[in-house]
Amino acid sequence: MSALADAVELSLESMGRAPLQGRSKASLERMLATARTLMVERGNEDFTLQEVSSRGKVSIGSIYLRFENKDSLVRAVLYRATQTLAQEEDTMQAALAASCATLKEFVPHYVEAYSEVLRRNAPLLRLTMMRAEHDPPISALGKRAALLAESKALAAFMRYRDEIAGPDPEMCAKAAHHIIFATLARQLSLGSSSESVTNYDWNVLKRELGRMCTAYFAAV
Repeated sequence: MSALADAVELSLESMGRAPLQGRSKASLERMLATARTLMVERGNEDFTLQEVSSRGKVSIGSIYLRFENKDSLVRAVLYRATQTLAQEEDTMQAALAASCATLKEFVPHYVEAYSEVLRRNAPLLRLTMMRAEHDPPISALGKRAALLAESKALAAFMRYRDEIAGPDPEMCAKAAHHIIFATLARQLSLGSSSESVTNYDWNVLKRELGRMCTAYFAAV
């Protein structure tokens, strides 16, 4: 089975034992929330299950009842993070579809909204990308999330295909998405490198990126 196919099978249940009762579900949510908080606070996976137990008010035995080891818990947190990101993308796309009548109006609003979705999710998205370098299931999960995000962006841009200049609107839409994501990802230090254009104003970046992509669609 390919790595991407593996990701399709990856779920919260596949990484831990699914709780059956309400109290157990609440305990699981505390485990995930506490591990997530520790990861975001520290910017890494350098926490112990004892810390999760103490801060989350769950017993070590309960943690091991749900997760085989710390890696399984980390994977579950990152899986949940990709779900959250996808849900925020869906909400964003729905709002933009309802409010933007033209491509010229849509593009800057898309850049603004997508920038903020990525910014809110950056801490765990960064950790997902870092873990993907050595963890095949997370690598596959990340690839699936990236392909899904691309397909959503493509569908959004193609609603205005008649306004995209040039013979291949789909190619232009894909290029615009990659340009937008790559620019924002570098600014947010996503990936294994800690480098970031930290001296570039975030609001200026969003504004100018929107202007450039609008001009690109009109010129191609």
